[in-house]
Amino acid sequence: MDFIRGIAVLGLVFINCFSFAIFELNYTPLTTPPPSDQFLNILSLIFVEGRFRTLFTLLFGAGLYIQYQRYQCTEPLKKRLHWLIVFGLIHGFLLWAGDILFLYGVSGLFILRYLDCTNEELKNKAAFFTFISLMTIAIFMLGLNEAPLYRDSPEYYEIYTSYYQSIGAHFGQNIAMSAYMLLAVPILLLWASAGFMLIGILAYKYGVFSKGLSKALLIKLIILSALFISLRLMLVPYNQGIGYALQEPVNELAALCVALLYIHLIVKLCDNSAHIGGLIQQVGRLAFTLYISQTIMQLLLFKVFFPQWTLNFNRLDYWLLAISLVIVQLIFTAIYSRYFKQGPLEYLWRKLAKINREKIA
Repeated sequence: MDFIRGIAVLGLVFINCFSFAIFELNYTPLTTPPPSDQFLNILSLIFVEGRFRTLFTLLFGAGLYIQYQRYQCTEPLKKRLHWLIVFGLIHGFLLWAGDILFLYGVSGLFILRYLDCTNEELKNKAAFFTFISLMTIAIFMLGLNEAPLYRDSPEYYEIYTSYYQSIGAHFGQNIAMSAYMLLAVPILLLWASAGFMLIGILAYKYGVFSKGLSKALLIKLIILSALFISLRLMLVPYNQGIGYALQEPVNELAALCVALLYIHLIVKLCDNSAHIGGLIQQVGRLAFTLYISQTIMQLLLFKVFFPQWTLNFNRLDYWLLAISLVIVQLIFTAIYSRYFKQGPLEYLWRKLAKINREKIA
């Protein structure tokens, strides 16, 4: 599972990198984008978009269930999740509004009540929560009707100057977006996250993280992945109406299927060996620290050292940056793991949760 977590945290860079320029706009193309933009967008929609976040969510649900089996009660889990929420709020308001820690903390607290459910009950709850999420997202997206924005337009440059006039302007915008995200979590994000966490628990109970998928389920997921990905690619031209509203729900379903296929491939590749992919396993053990360090590195690059990247970067530039950051994190992990068994934030999280339990006791 450490190997899967390592792949997930490194994969996040390839989608999150677009949001460090101007968060709410994500990637904004040129009026006439280069051919690489279309190719990388298709590649992203097949292999990247939502896949690694979903992979993390499945792992988080499985991890909660493993810890519940160890403690046989939810109290220690609640303390850890409370601190995760605190870390998420700090990360979101002070650094980057795209934080996922707060969402995971809240979703984790929500699903604690279902850890004792039977497999059939977990399936029903997961399906119900996922359905609510997809319907809510579709209705929300249906209400959006924004004109296309291009990076070489005067409108974009005006937004850019408002963001980059000072560090204080960045913090002000980030706080506003973080407040918006806090409102969006229970409405748009909580249900999908909770549903996928329950699917992660089911996957663990069925041995998917140790043995992979059964042949029948593997074939079904391959077919479903192909169908959902094909449908998502067909919806690319739409920027309003039903076609636009269906983009994210379809992508969420594709992401779930592909993430489960990724788990199967990784399990078969590693064959439960501690000697295969040792560096990636170390990355998985430092996932919390590396996730926050990704934010810090990209904020420094886009907001301090190279703000012009926001105006100049095409998709290929972002992907090259993501590859560079992955290499940096692999080098850091290789060196750090020689001397320490835990990442600094992993250690702090466990220490705070332990102290909190001792005070209550």
